[in-house]
Amino acid sequence: MDSNALHSISYGMYIVSSSRIGALNAQIANTVFQITNEPVTIAISVNKGNLTHEFIEASSRFTISVLDEKTPLSFIGKFGFKTGRKEDKFKDVKFEILQSGCPAVLDNTVCYLEAKVVNSLDCGTHTLFLAELTESKMVNPGKPMTYEYYHLVKRGTTPRAAPTFIKGEVMTNEGKKNETV
Repeated sequence: MDSNALHSISYGMYIVSSSRIGALNAQIANTVFQITNEPVTIAISVNKGNLTHEFIEASSRFTISVLDEKTPLSFIGKFGFKTGRKEDKFKDVKFEILQSGCPAVLDNTVCYLEAKVVNSLDCGTHTLFLAELTESKMVNPGKPMTYEYYHLVKRGTTPRAAPTFIKGEVMTNEGKKNETV
């Protein structure tokens, strides 16, 4: 099986954020999609080992910030290659706390979506959260970053916790590709 064929599936680059008892956390995600239009329902895939997963399970709420193509790799690395258990990912980042208590990242963001979880599906290493949209806002004009753009132009890689991880890719803390092993 050629795992590279999976890179042909269209993905984007997003920051998924949530809160739990006043604490904030966020992570990079590439799997976000709309399920229905009435009610507007979206789905996200989150690794069960991520702190953001714990926050979403506890609060049943999350936000998605859609990243612009111009987003620096270092900004993506801050949310995608570091853990909120050791670092404040929101330090020096412009964000807004929404009515649900969840943060919406505004830096490098085209728009944000806020959602309330209505169902979830255990997918082994990940959980698929289905959620109804409760708020959305266009933030900055720009072009949403696709996962292909992230890989081909930004030269970013995929962390092991991502649903699209391909064995053999190695990345730095900033998300830059290194030699494969």
